[in-house]
Order: sequence, then C-alpha cells, then structure tokens
Amino acid sequence: MFVEVKDFNIRLKELITQRGMTQKTLAQKANITESALSHYLKGDRFPRAAVLSDLAQCLGTTVDYLMRGAVDDESNEIKSVTRLIARNVHQMNKEEKMKIISILMQD
Repeated sequence: MFVEVKDFNIRLKELITQRGMTQKTLAQKANITESALSHYLKGDRFPRAAVLSDLAQCLGTTVDYLMRGAVDDESNEIKSVTRLIARNVHQMNKEEKMKIISILMQD
C-alpha cells in the first residue's frame, strides 16, 4: 500500500504539538538528526521502518496511526508492523535490523 507523505507529515506535526514537544526534543529522543526530522515534517522524505517505529514510540502512538491515521486494535497493529518490516528489510542496514531484534527481545 502506498502512503502519501503529506498525510504522514501532517499527523507527525499534530502529534508533536499535542505532546508539547519541540522538534529538537523529538529528534534527540528518536535518535535522528533535526535535519532528517525537518525533511519528514516538510513531506519531502519518509523515514525508514526503524525510524518510523522510534518516532511512533517517542510520540506515544502506533506506526499504523502515523502511516494511515488509523487506530487499530493490537493484533492489526502487529500485522501492520510485520508487513512494514517485511517490505523494508532489504533497505535496512545491520544496525537497524539489530535494533528491531533488540526491541522484540525486550520483556
């Protein structure tokens, strides 16, 4: 499924505002550069799966909400994340793959 970046960046901006965060704070928490976050907010770039997951976690939301604006139950969220990772695994570097594995292994 193709996701329009315009919709993603609007939701991202709204969540930053709702959470009372600054772009700098979110970038630090998500372990990305302010420049990368700025590109996501402008809508001229879309984050990789691992970054998208980090952004969702930092903003207290789901990847599915960031991507589609949908509020799904937990089982649908797991399916969505699984599909997202499967589609993007070939673009991920070793560090990103290890980060996902680390997240999955947490209790």
